[in-house]
Amino acid sequence: MNESTRPQKPSHYDHSIEPWDVIKSWGLSFWTGNTVKYICRAGTKAGNSRVDDLRKALENLNEEYRHAIEEEKSRRGDY
Repeated sequence: MNESTRPQKPSHYDHSIEPWDVIKSWGLSFWTGNTVKYICRAGTKAGNSRVDDLRKALENLNEEYRHAIEEEKSRRGDY
């Protein structure tokens, strides 16, 4: 996505490096990417407290963890 087609950056992502750039550059999964997003904006988005965003980050990280366990079991042949 180039600068002309990118949506305007919301104020709750007021960082020199945007979460979506990190997510894309590092090739993060959906769940890990969401974890990064919620940690980066924790407590800065109107209507969301820091605790709300950190809870969402933990929920996404737990989901990534659950998927990783399932993938590992599948690779080993554990069902």
